Amino acid sequence: MKQWKRPKTIYRNLSYLNWKHKNRFSNKEIFKVANSRLGWYKRSGMNVVDFIISKDLLENRIKDGAGLFNPLSYYLVKVGI
Repeated sequence: MKQWKRPKTIYRNLSYLNWKHKNRFSNKEIFKVANSRLGWYKRSGMNVVDFIISKDLLENRIKDGAGLFNPLSYYLVKVGI
């Protein structure tokens, strides 16, 4: 989420992922997360982000993965385990 930088981009990408994976969050809830003045760490711990960007989405290798990857699997591949 930190790579998306601007509230407009955060809102657009979270809305797309919400629609794609049918999480049923309202646009108002997504707007609150995108335009929050909290820091990155606090913002990423909000309910909306926890459910939209879940572990299942990170492990999914589809074309529309929104540029996300699982850090654990990336590390294990690099280390050679």
